[in-house]
Amino acid sequence: MAKILIVYSSQTGNTERMAKEVAAGAAAIEDTVVVVKKAQEATLDDLLTADGLAVGSPENFGYMAGLVKDFFDRTFYGAQGKVFRKPFAVFISAGNDGTGALKAIERIALGYKFKTVHPPIIAKGRLTEEILARCREMGGVLAGGLAAGIF
Repeated sequence: MAKILIVYSSQTGNTERMAKEVAAGAAAIEDTVVVVKKAQEATLDDLLTADGLAVGSPENFGYMAGLVKDFFDRTFYGAQGKVFRKPFAVFISAGNDGTGALKAIERIALGYKFKTVHPPIIAKGRLTEEILARCREMGGVLAGGLAAGIF
């Protein structure tokens, strides 16, 4: 049984909606447990007990949400040496281009030594059905890859 943790922050509801779609995609894979938590509620234990991780953030001032950064700050040292190559994916809701938030998250992910298993999703502006479908695909890839033993 694979356990997928989805950690996100959302102010407008867009990133939350993306998180729910990632969760739906992961839940569609048999024998998958999906845990969805707001960044401020997610803990080190959540991270350590998950087999895979998806992180979602709005783009705030060209950067990730402060609460997502806080999650990373609270879990980084306790996770050292315990999350090596944990499957990882990122999704961003952006009013601009999202690249600043993405670069910041990817840089932190390198420090954890996560293994990126799906291309990042950046929703620029309004959420479209195409973006939501890609979010479902992300969840399915994350859970399916774990179920198949690929990562």
